[in-house]
Amino acid sequence: MSDELKQPKKATILLADDDPADVLLTRRAFRTARLQNRLEVVNDGEELLEYLRREKRYAPPADAPRPDLVLLDLNMPRMDGREALAELRADPRFQSLPVIILTTSQQEADILRTYDLGANSFISKPVDLAGLVEVIKALDNYWFEIVTLPPS
Repeated sequence: MSDELKQPKKATILLADDDPADVLLTRRAFRTARLQNRLEVVNDGEELLEYLRREKRYAPPADAPRPDLVLLDLNMPRMDGREALAELRADPRFQSLPVIILTTSQQEADILRTYDLGANSFISKPVDLAGLVEVIKALDNYWFEIVTLPPS
């Protein structure tokens, strides 16, 4: 087996979350889990779409590498996660991009609505670092070691 096949790909994960404390906790969870993935952060649904479409400040491709996975909060200003997910799934360029809802909501209506809109998974955010580390490790294992993702 060649070294290229043995080396796991360094994935880019795009987190859309407006809460600075949640972003900080997620960054800490990535460090604690010792993941080598690149974590990019946007603050709301509009910025998520600008990043993915490489618009405005994300126009240079180096400033917006195509993510392998999106972690999407639902309750954000300007454009919430539900609206952003609907727009994302309406764009053929992003229909196969895995989107994981990572939110504090546990509302059945949110779960049903986001799956109807094309979310790949719905995860309620753990409230502590240890819980988030376990979620992040499980996501990394599933999406980057078990699943075969479509080419970028």
